[in-house]
Amino acid sequence: MLQKIPAFEQAHIALSVEPLNASKPNAFYQGENYMTPASNVKLMTFLAAIQHFDSLPAIYYKEKDSIMHFKATGYPLLFHPFYPDPELASFFNQNYYWKYHAPKSKLNPHGQGWSWDDYPYYYAAESSPFPIYGNTIQVFETNGSTRMIPESLEKLMALDTLGQNLNRKRSKNLFHLNPQKLIEGDTLYHPFITSDSLFVQLLRKRTQGTVQLTEDSQPSNWNIHYSHQKALLYKALLQDSDNGVAEALLNMISQKTFEEMNVQKTIDTLKFQWKNWLPDPIEWVDGSGVSRYNMVTPRTLIAVLKNIHREIGLQSIKEYFPKSGRSGTLKNYEIRNVYAKTGSLRHNHNLSGYWISDRGKVYVFSIMANHFTTPTDDIRQGISALLRQFQKKLR
Repeated sequence: MLQKIPAFEQAHIALSVEPLNASKPNAFYQGENYMTPASNVKLMTFLAAIQHFDSLPAIYYKEKDSIMHFKATGYPLLFHPFYPDPELASFFNQNYYWKYHAPKSKLNPHGQGWSWDDYPYYYAAESSPFPIYGNTIQVFETNGSTRMIPESLEKLMALDTLGQNLNRKRSKNLFHLNPQKLIEGDTLYHPFITSDSLFVQLLRKRTQGTVQLTEDSQPSNWNIHYSHQKALLYKALLQDSDNGVAEALLNMISQKTFEEMNVQKTIDTLKFQWKNWLPDPIEWVDGSGVSRYNMVTPRTLIAVLKNIHREIGLQSIKEYFPKSGRSGTLKNYEIRNVYAKTGSLRHNHNLSGYWISDRGKVYVFSIMANHFTTPTDDIRQGISALLRQFQKKLR
């Protein structure tokens, strides 16, 4: 079957397909081989999140003497451009003197093995303890005038009629915009360099309140404001494959578990907790899969998918995962009844998830294609063709 797909000829292929409730694969080809998973890493991040959270903590807070002390949980949806949380935004509209206690953090703005030249793109927005605006500026034109969100950063933007549409100095928050390339109705996105002081400044400007970064001793017995946006957040992770959301979820797990944000410590702990059911050890360094240091085998992803099903069941999988031909990153997949996660980096494309046969039997699969030079569309069509053949043979 693989030999009949021209796009696979010079690619490295590894796959495993097996019934959800069985341990022996129906199809297996180099499924023990390590592959670059790209955003299939988000399956592991998702499993970790659903194991750690019944409800998602959005903020720690404590009111004392008309002062509202607050601390980050890692939650990423404050004023987010795509996934806003109106309840959290309203929480900050309360009339208090606000004191922000920055959490203990060992976060790097970008993960190990991320490409240094990805910094201008939304998918590589910086990781931070308390993301705000998705750690990204938005620039757009309306009624003939150029606007930026957040407005308080407009003073850091210079016009440049010789440059590209929107750029930023790599080492500082200095943006260059070519207004001649800004089209009415379009919105440009560009990550900004984060810091605790900038977070406080942006929050102060947005709420028009008094917000202070403090090094005072923290209150004990924090209260927790929980998010009601769990479905939105998980769909952002799985359907839109949002990298900032993925990194934030690992930070949230770290904060809850260790009272500090430390990605490596969190991943090491998860690997230890999972070691009894993992077929192969995982090379895992970030929450999103942007790093090329990540490596995993198809049979390990099968085990991850089965554990996801044990945690939330098929109905929630149908709600959160992209559906083939209909939603998220699976819109362009020409196959029926598949709920799965794509994973793409340059020269790598993978698909791992669930498909339901015409008779209602659920199969779990992972098909990974690495190191190809053909167009990704050809690989996508090849994976679709392969799954359609499996669907004919496995009813």
